[in-house]
Amino acid sequence: MTKPASTKGLFAWAMYDWANSAYFVMIQTFVFAAYFAQSIAENETSGTALWGNMIGLAGFVIAISAPFLGAIADEGGRRKPWIVFFTTLCVIGCSMLWFAEPGTEFIWFALSMAFVATLGAELSFIFYNAMLPDLTTSLTIGKWSGWGWAMGYAGGLLCLIVGYFGFVENGAVWFGLDEGSLQNVRITFLFTGIWYALFSLPMFLKTPDTPSKNKSMRKAVSDGIGELKNGLSMLKEEPNIWKFLLARLFYNDGLATIFAMGGVYAAGTFGFDTGQIFMFGIALNVTAGIGAFGFAWLDDISGSKNTIVWSLTGLIIPVVAVLFVESESWFWIWGLMLGIFVGPVQASSRTFMGRIAPQDKRNQMYGLFALSGKVTTFAGPIMVGWITFFMDSQRWGMSAILLLLAIGLILMFGVDEIKGTTHEEVPIT
Repeated sequence: MTKPASTKGLFAWAMYDWANSAYFVMIQTFVFAAYFAQSIAENETSGTALWGNMIGLAGFVIAISAPFLGAIADEGGRRKPWIVFFTTLCVIGCSMLWFAEPGTEFIWFALSMAFVATLGAELSFIFYNAMLPDLTTSLTIGKWSGWGWAMGYAGGLLCLIVGYFGFVENGAVWFGLDEGSLQNVRITFLFTGIWYALFSLPMFLKTPDTPSKNKSMRKAVSDGIGELKNGLSMLKEEPNIWKFLLARLFYNDGLATIFAMGGVYAAGTFGFDTGQIFMFGIALNVTAGIGAFGFAWLDDISGSKNTIVWSLTGLIIPVVAVLFVESESWFWIWGLMLGIFVGPVQASSRTFMGRIAPQDKRNQMYGLFALSGKVTTFAGPIMVGWITFFMDSQRWGMSAILLLLAIGLILMFGVDEIKGTTHEEVPIT
C-alpha cells in the first residue's frame, strides 16, 4: 500500500491530461481530421472513409497490445518510462504532419503519421490512468479523475484558441506563413507536438512513480503474459468487472467514433470551414470542461455507476438531435449540449475501474480497461466510413453512434455499484 501523493503531485498528474488533450482536439477530432477530408483526400466522402479506416486500424492495434503492455508494466512496476516512450511517439507523429501538404499525393503520408500519433496518444493513457489509484484514496479518486478530465478540456480549449488566433487567423501577418499552401493551418499540427511535449514535463518531474520491481524486461514480459492469462481467468470470479467492461466496450466505441468523425461530420454535412471548426472546438471544450468538473463531485457523492448512466442518457438525446437537425444554429446548440456529458462518462469510467480493480493488478486491469475501450473502436469509425460511402450520406453513417451508446447504457443497468471481491474496501491506494 503506497502513500497518497501530495496535491502538487496530483496536480502535475492532471497536467498530463492538459498536454495529451492537444492531440485529441487538434488532430483526431477537429482540425487535422477535417483538413485531411477537405484538402488532402480526393473528396469529403472518400476522406471520411479513409480517415475512419485509419482510426479503426489504430484501434485494432491498440486493442491487441493494450492488455499485454498493461500486464508487463504490472510486473515491471514503473509506469513513467512507458508514458515517456509513447508520448515521444505521439509528439513525432503530430509534428511530422506539418509536411502533409494539400493534395492527394500526401494521403498515405498523412494517414501514416496520424496513425503513429494515435498509437502514442492512446497507449500512453493506459499507464497514465493506472497511476491514479496509487496517487489518491477511495474518498477522492472520483474528484481527481474528474478534475483530470476537466484539465484536459481546459488544455484543449487553450490549445485551440492559440492555434486559431495565433496561426490560422494571423499566421500570415505575424509569421509570414503561406495561406495558399495552408501553412497557417499545418503549423497547428507542429504546435500540437510542441504543446504535448512541454506540458507533459510536470508529470514526469513532479508526480511520484510506482517503485521498480527490479525485473529485467525479458522477465517482466514473461511474467506479464502469465499474469494476463491469470487476469483473464480472474474475470470469471469478478462478474461485476467483466459486465462493466462489456458495457464500456459499446458506449466507449460510440464516444470514440464521435471524437474521430465529429470534425469531418461538421465539415461535410454543415459546410464548416477551418475557422468554424476551430470555434466549434473551442466552445465544445468549454461545455465539456464544465461537465467534467461539475460531475466530478457527483461521482464521489452518488457513485460512478450512476454518473455513467446519467451521462449516457444525457449523451443520447443530443446525438439524436444532431443527426436530424438541418440548420447550423441547431447543430451548435445540440452539439454543445452533447459536450457537457462527454467528460463525466470518461472520468467516471476511469474512476469505476480504479474502485473495483484488485490493488496489485491495476495496470493489468487498466490494460483490460483499455481493451474494452479499443477492441471494437475500429468497428465504429469503419462503420461510419463505409455506410457514408455506400449511402452517400454522413447522417446515415453517424447513426451508428446512437446504437452503440444505447447498447452500452442498457448493459450498465446490469452492473453493480460495488467493489470487486478480491480487495479491501478502503483505502484504494
